[in-house]
Amino acid sequence: MVKSRDWILVIIVFSQFACTSLWFASNAVMPGLIQEFNFALSDLGSITSAVQFGFIVGTLSYALLTLADRFSPSKVFFLSAVAAAAFNLGLSWGEHSVMSVLGLRFACGFFLAGIYPVGMKIASDYFETGLGKALGYLVGALVLGTAFPHLLNSLELNFSWRFIFFITSALALSGGLLIWLLVPNGPYRKLSQKLKWSALFSVFKNRKFRMASWGYFGHMWELYAFWAFIPVLLLHYQQLQQQALRVSVISFFTIAIGGLACVISGWASQKYGSKVAASISLLGSGVCCLLSPLAFYMPPALLLIFLLIWGMLVVADSPQFSALVARHAPASNRGTALTIVNSIGFSITIISIQLLSLLLHHLEIHFLFLVLVAGPLVGLAAMRRFGKEEF
Repeated sequence: MVKSRDWILVIIVFSQFACTSLWFASNAVMPGLIQEFNFALSDLGSITSAVQFGFIVGTLSYALLTLADRFSPSKVFFLSAVAAAAFNLGLSWGEHSVMSVLGLRFACGFFLAGIYPVGMKIASDYFETGLGKALGYLVGALVLGTAFPHLLNSLELNFSWRFIFFITSALALSGGLLIWLLVPNGPYRKLSQKLKWSALFSVFKNRKFRMASWGYFGHMWELYAFWAFIPVLLLHYQQLQQQALRVSVISFFTIAIGGLACVISGWASQKYGSKVAASISLLGSGVCCLLSPLAFYMPPALLLIFLLIWGMLVVADSPQFSALVARHAPASNRGTALTIVNSIGFSITIISIQLLSLLLHHLEIHFLFLVLVAGPLVGLAAMRRFGKEEF
């Protein structure tokens, strides 16, 4: 058991990264799945989306049952990590059909609901002050996990695709064990004694909580759609400019640099507050959306700089919105509040991704990313109505 808050944060951050590596494990081995099981290329999107849908259903279930508020969040995290790792490992055994892969990825996503938002809940139980800084590290860990498949794609490794599932499952299990064994209940945790179905709705009665949630929803409209379509942007740029680019490498750094941005925004929140840090990030990413048509005509070096800046701004606000949500949620229902806001936020990501996929066939790709500016606009409007922040 660790008592130092600094070491507690280190353990949570590592565990968060280790467990969320499960999220995109299938993305890294898609070519192997296609080759071994004769899947069609059209199955790739469904397999990826299965994790997102599982996470949404999982967060709704965890929120309805208020698991992280009624039971030790460290135990909830551990048991969720074990279950997610087991379903992830299931892909490495035997023969599979598309339906069995979809089922296993859905189940993995379902139990990831007990990792990402519950990890934020654990952090909020330890960091009543400086929560924005703490969550900056946590979300940074998630960002690195998101970028990880692109890094794997950029390396020439001779590992079997099954080996990737063994490694990520072992990582997740180690992360869950560390949380369970070394991170006790935080000093600011307030136990909810009974199941409260009304908590799912009552948390939204607080105006600041609602505005923080709307800010987060606007941010999520842009974030995952941008991440998902970075390779599409780069491939189209190659065709238009007749320039050879290392798409996987650029995609990795564009996403991964967001982890550093989350840490920077966490430190900035200590001086200026989470509202200001989130608003500046939202404004910057919105400007990048508006400038996106010009990206296809930039020299390669300038394009890389533009994408790195956008990659930082698009996610730097994420931990600050989570901090605002946690800070203005009832202490006894904080875990439920974080979980339900995550559930709605990830539902929005599917809508924006599917919308861009649809528009890809009906709109010039130069103007595709302009659709994403709606997210920053909604988020900035919510922050304007949020009022003065006390931090």
